[in-house]
Amino acid sequence: MATTIKLSDDMVSQAKRYGAIYSRSTPKQIEYWAHIGKIAEENPELSYNFIKDILLAKAELADRQVTPYEFG
Repeated sequence: MATTIKLSDDMVSQAKRYGAIYSRSTPKQIEYWAHIGKIAEENPELSYNFIKDILLAKAELADRQVTPYEFG
């Protein structure tokens, strides 16, 4: 379900710049920030880099891009 929201021109401008760097559309960049922010609020003890690593690991697992770790 799509919803229209009002954002400041500055926020949209920043999202456009960051989105261009990471190959995301402006709305997708804002969604990404919201997703990371939600996780950070729910888990204040986690760093931004740790959150990114968790999301990357989940994506790799979903794409079956992992191999089992062997101890020893």
